[in-house]
Formats: sequence, structure tokens, C-alpha cells
Amino acid sequence: MALRNLLLLLKTPPYLHLRLMASSTSLFPSSIHLRSLTSAASRAPSFSFLEFSGTRFRARKIPTSLRLAQNVVVSAKASMSSSAATKTSPGSESLKAYGSEQIQVLEGLDPVRKRPGMYIGSTGPRGLHHLVYEILDNAVDEAQAGFASKIDVVLHADNSVSITDNGRGIPTDLHPATKKSSLETVLTVLHAGGKFGGSSSGYSVSGGLHGVGLSVVNALSESLEVCIWRDGKEFHQKYSRGKPATTLTCHVPSNELKDHQGTRIRFWPDKEVFTTVIQFDYNTISGRIRELAFLNPKLTITLTKEDDDVEKNQYNEYCYAGGLVEYVAWLNSDKKPLHDVFGFRKETDGVAIDIALQWCADAYSDTILGYANSIRTIDGGTHIDGMKASLTRTLNNLGKRSKIIKDKDISLSGEHVREGLTCVVSVRVQNPEFEGQTKTRLGNPEVRKVVEQSIQEYLTEYLELHPDVLDLILSKSLNALKAALAAKRARELVRQKSVLRSSSLPGKLADCSSTDPEDSEIFIVEGDSAGGSAKQGRDRRFQAILPLRGKILNIERKDEAAMYKNEEIQNLILALGLGVKGEDFKKEALRYHKIIILTDADVDGAHIRTLLLTFFFRYQKALFDQGCIYIGVPPLYKVERGKQAYYCYDDKELKRLQSSFPSNASYNIQRFKGLGEMMPAQLWETTMDPEQRMLKQLAIEDAAEANVVFSSLMGARVDFRKELIQKSANMIDLGHLDI
Repeated sequence: MALRNLLLLLKTPPYLHLRLMASSTSLFPSSIHLRSLTSAASRAPSFSFLEFSGTRFRARKIPTSLRLAQNVVVSAKASMSSSAATKTSPGSESLKAYGSEQIQVLEGLDPVRKRPGMYIGSTGPRGLHHLVYEILDNAVDEAQAGFASKIDVVLHADNSVSITDNGRGIPTDLHPATKKSSLETVLTVLHAGGKFGGSSSGYSVSGGLHGVGLSVVNALSESLEVCIWRDGKEFHQKYSRGKPATTLTCHVPSNELKDHQGTRIRFWPDKEVFTTVIQFDYNTISGRIRELAFLNPKLTITLTKEDDDVEKNQYNEYCYAGGLVEYVAWLNSDKKPLHDVFGFRKETDGVAIDIALQWCADAYSDTILGYANSIRTIDGGTHIDGMKASLTRTLNNLGKRSKIIKDKDISLSGEHVREGLTCVVSVRVQNPEFEGQTKTRLGNPEVRKVVEQSIQEYLTEYLELHPDVLDLILSKSLNALKAALAAKRARELVRQKSVLRSSSLPGKLADCSSTDPEDSEIFIVEGDSAGGSAKQGRDRRFQAILPLRGKILNIERKDEAAMYKNEEIQNLILALGLGVKGEDFKKEALRYHKIIILTDADVDGAHIRTLLLTFFFRYQKALFDQGCIYIGVPPLYKVERGKQAYYCYDDKELKRLQSSFPSNASYNIQRFKGLGEMMPAQLWETTMDPEQRMLKQLAIEDAAEANVVFSSLMGARVDFRKELIQKSANMIDLGHLDI
């Protein structure tokens, strides 16, 4: 019954679903996060790892006054059937005139307010939380430099945030170049900071590189207050939307603070900038803080959430003296480890390396997390490349030397060696080279050599001293090789059947006529009944339908051989053009760039949706990174009053609609539980028409949290799943439970 109720959590009204992101935020403890760019009123509790960005269009017969306030994101290419964009009138005089008067020069922090998405990613919930991370990362840089040991983060009841550290304090003396105080300089001038490297830099190692973080937060805040304790004095200054609101004041602190040093910054995000409700999620921020605490063992970070109701206050303290060893143990808390976590710390040629590893018996994929100067490198980089190469080469050498790998012609590939591995690699580099402004991949070539050599030396020494651990790891790797050989025929079938030839596609797939993946989208639907309605209601030019026969395999509990033998899994791989697990992901090989999961609003539909998400996450996680996975949202209710029909996507919309009717009005409410209950025309109008439907796009924000949630929810450990359900019980509406 507990699992049934958890599945009902996942089915929820249209606005809820897994957010594979991380810390993402929370039906599950700070690991699954649901966010939708639909109405603020319909947004679910934030979960922690898959983020939904929704595109919502509705052509319902509901008066404008009844529609919920919403952020509508119009896609650049709604569909092939969309009407052409309105062209600019050739007679427009304002556009014809183009001279020096039309050239705008943005000064100070105006560029940030003009284009905030360029600096914080978005003006939605993700960008809002990014403001906290910018200030938090500055405080962590103080700790990495050896000047701070504690950081206090407070989410205030008035939706402001304050972050306090006990570091050196921002300098307040006059800056020689700007003729302003150094504090005002870093708060009001882009690319002003102490992290550019060189002899004049204030930090040998830092995550900040561009000197824009603090000034960006200032520019996008309605109000910002700074308090600095430095040289036995206390300094205060207030700012508003990037400009000083008061002068810098200085006075003697109280006796208990006379020896105190540090900085406190409190800011109120600007409602004029953000398109979402100003509300910080405790679980989302705690996930990031936990990560930073694991990466900085000597640092203590506290998180407090204040509420007008004192009983609802939340507090947690994060301090992990074991560092990455504790991080890996936490990631594998719901698995069966083959051995104790092991790892090392080392500094060579100006590069500090910290790594921890553990293999698990009941895991069939790897979890590898990379960090550079405490910044999560989502796309890997030279430190991850070096780790993978060294791991494969070292284990092959040790296996042949110890005669565990008896056949000289057999060499374990990286995929086999890493099966079941959980590994965290953290490097600190004085002059990091990140590829791209988002810092998602480390590019320093010298780091690979240092990481590769250090891991080889450490692994060789450790595993020679612990032959039992070596035997367990190699046995796991050899079993992975055997499973891969057992699945060879299925794998070759996947390789040989071109997804571009209709004769090789699954029989139940109703393909579209378009051969351009950019224009094409596929709906994965539950059963023949829903498939029939979807096939009749779709636009055949660009929409394909793949009905599933029952529930697919839970690949969290199965090895690769069992996965490839499953007919429904093979149909998915062939229909989508996914290729073979472990191969480099190629988006151009995909048959469709929009993969839309469309299941019934009941327990079975929720279960199927979760199984599909597990498959995509474990089989080809890059689908989430490329923004290819979507959740289709059908309406929950149809309300008929006279000759008019209204569609409601959640209970709040239904209540709002009902309250708009006269008290003596007569109307009929139909609750949709299955897509098969809807007529093809209804399904098209409400769920499939690109100009009216609502889609939720899934993206991974925190791979670590996502991994933990999938392992707990879909793994074999019943005790961890029970704990997950119990912790999530207070986040659901009991009225939705099918009991």
C-alpha cells in the first residue's frame, strides 16, 4: 500500500512530476524537484532533481478573468502546423531609421538588469536560487583560501536571504582606480574582484573567475544590505537595484564582536526582474550546501529557514570531516557496497586532487561526479577523462599481473570497469580554464596528466595491499563483460537496424512523415486504448505515437543482458534511435528531438512514467542534458455547462471555475483517469496541439541527488524505499490517495 501511495504522489495533478535534478526539490528528500513555468498557484512543492520548464498554451472556453496568472513560454518553433510569425510592416519608419541614435550604451549594472538571463540563467526559480549560490560561493572561496571556517545561511520570513561568513571581510578602503570604496567597487562594477589570479590576487584558488557574482546579485535585488567586521570596526551600507542607497558608515562594534571578522550580505530579490513568486526552497538550497560541506571538510555551514510560525522554523548544520569519503558513503547509503570507501588527497604541480571510490554489487551503472574549485563540472573535463583512463588501465594491469584475468587477449573496457562504481573527483587549480561561461567542463590539459598519474600510483599501492578488494572489483567487472557478451546479439540488432528505415521500426509505432528530428516528436503512451486515441488525434506530419504494452522493465534491478532481451526496451531503443548503452551520445542520431511521456492520471500511469524515467536516466542520461525529455499534461477534468465545455488541469482550477458559476448553475464534471476516455479531437485540443498544450521539460540539476532518489525508489532495498515514503508523506494531499 505504501508503494501504491508513493506512485500516486508521482501521478498527481498535471503540475507534479519527478524533477530529476537535483537536489533538485520535494516529494523526495531534497532530491527530486518539480518546477513548472505554469501558474504560480499550481506549482507543487519543490523537489530536488529533475526540473520542469513548461510550455503552456490553452484554448479553453474559459473567460480570461478565470485563468490563473501564468508565465507563458512560447517556443521558437511550436510545430509544423503553427501559423507563420507576423512579419514587420515594410513601411515601419521606426525600423527604417538606423543611425547613431539607435545605438544604446548600457552603463554600470544596466546590462545585468537588461539581460538578467545572461548572468543567472533565467528569471524563474532556478535564477532566483542562483543568487544565493553566488554569495555562498564567495564565502566558500574565503574558506578555501584558509580564512573562514563557518558560514551561516538564513532564509528569512520576508523572502530575503542573509549569508554570513567569518572570513577576512570585504575591503572598505578607497580603491585607487575607481576612487570609490573597494566595497562599492565590487558591488557596482562588473568584472571587479580579487579572483583574477596573479601576484595581486586575493585568492590562490577560487571558483569565481569573472568578478561579476556579487555585483549581479546587487543589480537584481530590490534592496541589499552589507555588514562587514574588519580591523576592529563594523561597516554598514545599503544598496537598491545596483546603486548605493546610503553612504558607507563605520562604528565601533559591541564587545562581543570587537574581535570578529567577516561579511554578512542580506538581499531582497527584485520582483520587477523575476517572473516567479519570490520564494526560496529550503530543500534546493540545502542540497547545494550539503555538496559544499562534503567538498570542504574543514568548513561548517548552517542553514536556517525562518517562518512567521515559530514551530515551522527549520535548521540544519552541515559539517563532514570525512570529506569525499563521507560523500560517496552517503551516495551509496541505499546500496550493497563490495568494500569500504577508499580515496586519497594529494597536491602535485600546483593541482590539489581529492578522490573517493566505491563499487557496489547491486548497481549496474556508474555515478561519477566531478568538481573543480568546488564548482560542479556537469560535462566532465580533463580531471574526469584522466580518472577514467587511469582506472581502466590500472585495473587491467593489476588483473593480468594477479592472474585474475587469465586470458591475455581479454581487456576490460572502461564501461565494464566502472559498472557499479560511485566516484567523486575534486580538483583545485590556481588558474582553471572552464569551457563556456557556465563552467560545466574543465579544460586544463595539465590536470589530466596529474590526475592520471596520481590515481595510478594510489590504486596500484592500495589494491596490492588489499588483494581481496581487487578480487571483488575485478569479479564485478568480469561479470559485466560476460553480461555484455550475453547481450551481444541484441546489441548487434540495435546497431544493424537503421532507425531511418521504416521496415526496421517497431510494429506498433505510428511514425510521422517528417524526417527532420528537430520538427519531429514522439508520444510514448500507455496501452492500445490511449494509443488509438492519440494516433487518430495527432498531426501525422510531425507527431509519432509509440504505445507501450504494459510496464517496461525496471532496469535499476537488472543487468544489461536482461535489459536488452526485454521487448518493450528494444522497441524504445529502436524507435528513438538511442543506439547502444555506453556509446557516446549523438543527438543527430535521434529520430525525434522531443520525447514526450504521456500516461494516465492513475497509479499505473505514475508507475509507468517512473519506470520510463529510470530507463532514460540510467541508459542515456544525456537525453536530459540535451532537453529531449518532456512530460505531457492532459486535463484532469471536463466541465460541461449547457453547450460549453471547460477543461481544468488541477483541482484549484476546477474550484476557481466552479466559483465563477452562479450558485444555482447546473453542470456536469467528468474526471479523466485514462487517456482512452478522451475522444481524439479532445486529446488533440487539450494535450497534443503545440499551440494549446502544456509540456514540462525535465533537466538534471543535481546528478548526485537524482542518483540517490532513483536508487532508493527503484532499487531492491525495501527499508530505504520505506524511509523515502515516510519522509515524503507530509508533502502530499491525502485526498489524492487511492485508499
